[in-house]
Amino acid sequence: MRLHRNLVYTTIDSLNAIFNEGEYADKVVARALKKDKRWGSSDRKFVAETIYEIVRWKRLYAEIAEVKEPYDRDDLWRMFATWAVLRGYPIPDWRQLEGTPQRKIKGRFDELSKIRKYRESIPDWMDELGVKELGEALWSKEIAAQNQQAQVILRVNTLKTTKEKLRAILMDLNIETDFLKDQPDALVLKERANVFLTDAFKEGLFEVQDASSQLVAAFLDVQPGMRVVDTCAGAGGKTLHMASLMQNKGQLIAMDLYESKLKQLKLRAKRNGAFNIEYRIIDSTKVIKKLYDKADRVLIDAPCSGLGVLKRNPDSKWKLQPEFIDNIRKVQAEVLENYSRIVKPGGKLVYATCSVLPSENQDQVKHFLTTENGKNFTFVQDKKILASESGFDGFYMALLERKLLLL
Repeated sequence: MRLHRNLVYTTIDSLNAIFNEGEYADKVVARALKKDKRWGSSDRKFVAETIYEIVRWKRLYAEIAEVKEPYDRDDLWRMFATWAVLRGYPIPDWRQLEGTPQRKIKGRFDELSKIRKYRESIPDWMDELGVKELGEALWSKEIAAQNQQAQVILRVNTLKTTKEKLRAILMDLNIETDFLKDQPDALVLKERANVFLTDAFKEGLFEVQDASSQLVAAFLDVQPGMRVVDTCAGAGGKTLHMASLMQNKGQLIAMDLYESKLKQLKLRAKRNGAFNIEYRIIDSTKVIKKLYDKADRVLIDAPCSGLGVLKRNPDSKWKLQPEFIDNIRKVQAEVLENYSRIVKPGGKLVYATCSVLPSENQDQVKHFLTTENGKNFTFVQDKKILASESGFDGFYMALLERKLLLL
């Protein structure tokens, strides 16, 4: 187990791009992995996992290494040295790693691990907000779970195959999977693998989608032949799931503010063989108004803080700001107010977020039900999914039904 210079240099360059140039970790990692065609899978795994680990534990490592932002190159090397010592790597005699204080690093780690904001490596404001909304004990469990590496979960595309058939196809490629209890379309990888390179993916037999996210489409109770609207479709993971549950029958309208996301969804839909989807860019209020009272089912996968998916996006711990969360709560209330009007009498609506904060979830729904428009809806049920309980992403979904008009 030794460190290779070219892999470590790539890691340092990548950390510089993420920490100092504001780039997104997933984009930086994707670029880093293309750097050297001679790298084998274990080299690429080292680069990707090391970058993500140092991003995830940034605050803890910076505190141990006694460095402050903005980090110069020497600072990044000190953080890397901290990671290497704590991971048990022998420190090579490179100039940048000279004089690495191994005992001091271990001692500081033991000391700081007693304080949650360092142990879980989060900003002060996030720690305070988590405690305020979830309470000390639950927040401690939840933020610890959010620092675990996310599992790779596949959603079988039932328009093209079954989970038994897909499991057998992947087994032939030495990719082992397990079924998930109470998740009819999910397969979980026993070990991480780049499934995007498989023919099975290119042929549209599956998508990568977390187990919690896979619960949303079924919760909305979409059926073949319905008119369904996904109001914040994005790149369309849930849209595609709904298309498969609808067996391509009926009308599925995917809406988003960003044309680029809908273009991505079109490509995915083509690969999936999902052809009952219409695409509409929300470029004016008219687009929404045209659909008032017309849909059997409406999904509002609302913009949110993403505090349920930190294990998947560790750099968002450092990019998120408290003001953003204040603003996003206002957006959530507006979206719920406006898009709920699309539901026809007797129809159903799901409001969902990938956050664990009650202020973005239950409180939004409670408030909506007191508004003029919200009084037309009945609360049916909700689901609160915590990473600390499920092992998957933190998620929230509430099912509401629009009352029938009384003649």
